[in-house]
Amino acid sequence: MSPRLVLLADDPARVSREIPQHTVIGVREYLSDGRWSRIRGLRVLNLCHNTQYRSPGYYASLLAEARGQRVLPSVRTLQDLSRKRLYATDVEALERSLDQALENGPQADPRGRLELMVFFGEAQLEQLRSLSRSLFEAFPAPILRVQLKRNGTWQIDSIRTVGLRSLESDDRPRFLAALGRHLGRRWAPPRDRGESLRYDLAILHDPEEALAPSNHRALNRFIRAGRELGIEAELITRKDLGRLGEYDALFIRETTAVNHHTYLFARTAASEGLVVIDDPDSILRCTNKIFLKELMEREGIPTPPSLILTGGELDRAESELGYPVVLKVPDGSFSRGVVKAADRAELEEKSAALFQETELLLAQAFVPTRFDWRIGVLAGEPLFACRYHMSRGHWQILDHQASGGVGEGDVDTLPLEEVPPAVLEAGVRAARALGDGLYGVDVKETEEGVMVIEVNDNPNIDAGDEDQVLGKELYLRVMREFSARLDKRTQGKPAAG
Repeated sequence: MSPRLVLLADDPARVSREIPQHTVIGVREYLSDGRWSRIRGLRVLNLCHNTQYRSPGYYASLLAEARGQRVLPSVRTLQDLSRKRLYATDVEALERSLDQALENGPQADPRGRLELMVFFGEAQLEQLRSLSRSLFEAFPAPILRVQLKRNGTWQIDSIRTVGLRSLESDDRPRFLAALGRHLGRRWAPPRDRGESLRYDLAILHDPEEALAPSNHRALNRFIRAGRELGIEAELITRKDLGRLGEYDALFIRETTAVNHHTYLFARTAASEGLVVIDDPDSILRCTNKIFLKELMEREGIPTPPSLILTGGELDRAESELGYPVVLKVPDGSFSRGVVKAADRAELEEKSAALFQETELLLAQAFVPTRFDWRIGVLAGEPLFACRYHMSRGHWQILDHQASGGVGEGDVDTLPLEEVPPAVLEAGVRAARALGDGLYGVDVKETEEGVMVIEVNDNPNIDAGDEDQVLGKELYLRVMREFSARLDKRTQGKPAAG
């Protein structure tokens, strides 16, 4: 049986003695022996000393990616670290914590320098643990040599990937321990993994999120559906950014925002060639209600009468929209940052509070209905249709109460053929205007016609709610879309030489 993990080393005989439980080969064997190019799903850990452009170590990472294998470090990481000007911006935020972290730490050498060796995101200094993890997330590599310098304040002078040959004898046991922990977390193949499982999918979630897009039962159903289709799905959290390169695809099941780790996950995954839902463009577009307003208008999709307001335009909202009027911050979610003003006094009071958070507000005419339609759309095709009823005694589906609790309205799901055609058409049109991802389009059905309220890039799919009609098939359809995109990506890759 072919190995699922191979370690590349300059001195494979020595490394094999130190790590006998894994396959260790020389880098030139990997480059020249064709059998390594034919192993599907192989993970490659590149521990070569020289990974500079056109070196054997560089070509090893390059060929691994061309062969559809997952490699650490990737060519992108090697390129990013090849010149300081390419990564200087990325480390600026990390440098802000250095002075505090090193206040009572080791002293710099006479030249004001301090060297930090980072093994799979682990540091030898406890006070630099957070920095080391962040460095690994930004530049995933087995070994990073980080030079710090003190010139009034501490700064990151250089970051380089190095191989095993660079390690002092005292560092080697710490590296091997970190390697064991890293391989145990993910790189070691699951014991029950069958040959039929072709792809690895990471599902990003937050187990502590109160209003998560998918409940625990739904997440488990996604995992089971994936296995039926040859996809090994695994739950990950925000701590696992540095491991994205180990997967073929990313499925975000956590509330998204642009200034948030969910967007960083989506952007990083997309840049590394993973299939991503929610893709970063969808997050950028859907999380901003002002963008959605402009897009819907351009596409001729009906929405409630709306205005984009600055602080001095309350008269305009009052005259053009009347009362009640709904005010929304551009990037609110789950009914947060959404208020209703019944008169001028409330308009002034509530807008003043919201303008403390944002330069612009979206004002909309209030359109009362007993429920909102939610049309789930995947890859431009309708997936499910729900009616979200207003929370008892409240004008929204979710009622964020002063006590900290959240009231929720009932949810019922209908077969697509029972949905009013105009509602279904508006939902699909709005989603297609955004992209080919997974969307939830909120639609109101009124006497004046249907109106699209907003488009969500990570719609709720909860066991017991959105799956009331399709059941297991709902989860299978989502996983089939991942499988189809992964197949297309694999087939589109040129054959490795």
